[in-house]
Amino acid sequence: MKEQLQQLSQQLNGELLTDSLHRSIYATDASVYRKIPLAVAYPKNVEDIKELVDFAWKNKTSLIPRAAGTSLAGQCVGEGIVVDVSKHFTKIISIDLDNKQVTVQPGVIRDELNDYLKPYKLFFGPNTSTSNRCMIGGMVGNNSSGTTSIQYGVTRDKVVAMDTVLSNGEIVTFSEISSEILDKRTKKDTLEASIYLELHKHLNNKEVQLEIKKQFPKKNIHRRNTGYAIDELLDAEILGGNQPLNLCKLLTGSEGTLAFTTAITLQLDDLPPAHTAMVVTHYNTLENCLLDVVNAMQHQLHTCEMMDNIILERTKENTMYRPYRFFVKGDPKAMLLLEVKATTQSELEAQILALQKTLFDSNLNYHNVVLKGNDINKALHLRKAGLGLLGNMIGDKKAVACIEDTAVALEDLPAYIGEFTQIMKKYNQDAVYYAHAGAGELHLRPILNLKTDEGVDYFRKITTDVAHLVKKYRGSFSGEHGDGIVRAEYIPLLIGDKNYELLKQVKTAFDPHNIFNPGKIVEAYKMDESLRYEVDRNEPEIKTLFNFENSQGILRLAEKCNGSGDCRKSPDPGGVMCPSYHATKNEKDTTRARANMLREVLTNNNATNKFNSTDLKEVFDLCLSCKACSSECPSNVDIATTKAEFLYQYQKENGASFATKLFANSTTNNKLGAVFPSLTNTIFTNKITSSLLKKISGVAKERSLPTLNVFKNSDISKIKHAKKVVLFVDEFSKYLDGSIARDAVDLLKGLKYNVEVIDVLDSARAMISKGFLDEAKIEATKNIDYLKDKISETIPLLGIEPSAILGFRDEYLKMVDDVDSAQQISENTYLIEEFLASEIENGNITAAQFTKEVKNIKIHIHCHQKAMSNQKVTFDILNLPLNYKPTIITSGCCGMAGSFGYEKEHYQVSMKIGELKLFPSVRKTPVDTIIAANGTSCRHQIKDGTQRQALHPITILYQALLIE
Repeated sequence: MKEQLQQLSQQLNGELLTDSLHRSIYATDASVYRKIPLAVAYPKNVEDIKELVDFAWKNKTSLIPRAAGTSLAGQCVGEGIVVDVSKHFTKIISIDLDNKQVTVQPGVIRDELNDYLKPYKLFFGPNTSTSNRCMIGGMVGNNSSGTTSIQYGVTRDKVVAMDTVLSNGEIVTFSEISSEILDKRTKKDTLEASIYLELHKHLNNKEVQLEIKKQFPKKNIHRRNTGYAIDELLDAEILGGNQPLNLCKLLTGSEGTLAFTTAITLQLDDLPPAHTAMVVTHYNTLENCLLDVVNAMQHQLHTCEMMDNIILERTKENTMYRPYRFFVKGDPKAMLLLEVKATTQSELEAQILALQKTLFDSNLNYHNVVLKGNDINKALHLRKAGLGLLGNMIGDKKAVACIEDTAVALEDLPAYIGEFTQIMKKYNQDAVYYAHAGAGELHLRPILNLKTDEGVDYFRKITTDVAHLVKKYRGSFSGEHGDGIVRAEYIPLLIGDKNYELLKQVKTAFDPHNIFNPGKIVEAYKMDESLRYEVDRNEPEIKTLFNFENSQGILRLAEKCNGSGDCRKSPDPGGVMCPSYHATKNEKDTTRARANMLREVLTNNNATNKFNSTDLKEVFDLCLSCKACSSECPSNVDIATTKAEFLYQYQKENGASFATKLFANSTTNNKLGAVFPSLTNTIFTNKITSSLLKKISGVAKERSLPTLNVFKNSDISKIKHAKKVVLFVDEFSKYLDGSIARDAVDLLKGLKYNVEVIDVLDSARAMISKGFLDEAKIEATKNIDYLKDKISETIPLLGIEPSAILGFRDEYLKMVDDVDSAQQISENTYLIEEFLASEIENGNITAAQFTKEVKNIKIHIHCHQKAMSNQKVTFDILNLPLNYKPTIITSGCCGMAGSFGYEKEHYQVSMKIGELKLFPSVRKTPVDTIIAANGTSCRHQIKDGTQRQALHPITILYQALLIE
């Protein structure tokens, strides 16, 4: 097969990858399954798809279509060729405003589509929780829905036409088709013709139709994805219904098992009404809550979501989510979040009153509150929080997706949940009820350890019991997440053996050689096989320098990644993670891929040093250590720290390059250069000598080298009775940004603080980023020993450079032996902006101390600050002078990331990251607007990328200070 794959690679316009790295990172999706594929393809056009189909047929292999890879049920794993459309099939092809339709390729992201449609006052309604990275092709494959389905329907309701490649290579567009046109098409000798004939032959039988109507989920359950939607085809005129025949209804929800989709035409809706309110009802019992759903749904709700007391309890003591509980009264056992919308305020108020009257008359709830504006988003955020907290579990027990997708008719919901609760009790599971109550769908994940035989046994038993319960109520076992592997095995039980045989005939009609995503829907893989983990394995013992005990070791840190793909989100919604993926659109450059590869290598090789892996080296290569994953990833998979550990372990076996050593020891080099700073700067700026230096050190020739600007501390004056602070002048501020360090000292003194300057310590940031952890530990230990008797609750440690000072809160706690002292210092360590913002809030610093000049400021915030602090503190201090008007640039990472952007092999990616958001934002800023950036790397990147000089926020504030 190797020779055939090489030949195929040459025939494709796109890429075909057969290396172990790509096969490993595509072995999983967001499910519990793992299958190593034969290869991974990135097709560029329809011709590539045809080549892949032809290859699969001739070589008896399969194609597994994949978009964002966020499938919860295992739809995107398989042993054939994974075909990833997320890189090249990303075009919005056309828009038809008259018919309110849009045609897109399957790799278009849902939220990006709606951003495109917004100026036309249109939108695509279905909205999954992954809408900022999920793609239309995946939504069609799963028949996705989301919170808005009660108002706008599911994806199947919106698909007008689909361009496909069939299993024999035919290119066919499926759309509404009249009897006359159907008659003409079925006379041709094509696979399309035989599909229509086969479907008509089977479905035109009255007994078959009766069996479908009897066994399939109830028609009034609009979230129903159990098997192929042959029940939807019964509405076609040619089968006795009153609708035109459109096989898109069958293809939607088919999980890529029938044809390969290359373009999709969608029916759009007008943007929702602008006036919005949410009525949140409180209940003393879960039963009362469920009974009230039917009452609430008498109104034209846009959202009807539920959360129970387990979610509410889990958010009580969580510092992040506690503020979102502002609307909760008493101790409710369940709540409904009921959203109404209207075109006018008076109409909205009328809807609120009508809804409240219904709820009052039901006498089932004890309190309701009306939310508006951003409070609605806070309530919805609280609703989403529970599963996130549940899913971010330390250790081997995880919240497992298997029965989280059941939907029943609203009138059956209370009785169904009652029996469901009894099943959960039988298995000692605490049921968590939340999500789409208005659609009859509540999500639940049992907590299981799938590394053990007992856990896998419970996995099957719980799923089986719930499948039988769903069948009892004629519900849908797959409401919106699809059958995949986890539920497909139960389709015969849920729709009956006769109907299941019919599904197999449908599959054969479309795909006689079984090349499209086998093992899903029909002839399903076993739901308790091909799991991510070997059952009852001996856990590998992996020694690390960093202390990963908070995750129970580095392996379990990697295993926290559940594949949800938040690291693939578009840069437009804000956030930082993952900057290199934003630039390359390669899966290998995501947090998910790095976690997956780390898990694979640490568990599936027998080397003494398991980190000695070229695959790990490649997958970590473009990680900028921005730290965004430590906060933005819902599982908090800290890849930046694992990268540092990997480099440390890898370099034990393979050594480090001269350039790597040079960057790691940059403080020593700068210290030497600072002996004769003028000479050093001449060498750095002279065209000939700087070119030679760049060549020796591996710096990109396009880069400018940073010049020395050395800080010298000479002022030891004290202010009586003033608050004392310790200012940590890190190695970057001391040697490269001395004037900024001077501004920081003078600003603090000008604001009447006693400042003790510490400029003799190295933060070890460069050493950590390059994996020189033994040396970094020495420096970190020295820093803790030096500061432990100086820093306290009353004498804080302040820092100028985010990447340097925030190491005290982060890596030091995982590195030094004196953890108690490190923790004590950490709790009293602040960015200088954090300290000043708190002093402003406490009234100790006022606007009267600053100029009244008018200044416009655009702020870019360092990645580490975004991850471990917040952006608001920088905004707040620059907003203090009365006529200063700061705004934060909604940029992600600048792309420099310490040495990363200097290195010639990373320069192009670095600049591409800058061009995503930051550079364009700076370029369109008027020249008299001040650009603020508190990271030394960020300022250098802005200078190289836009030729604009950015100032540290402290310099800007110092320049505004009124000197007495």
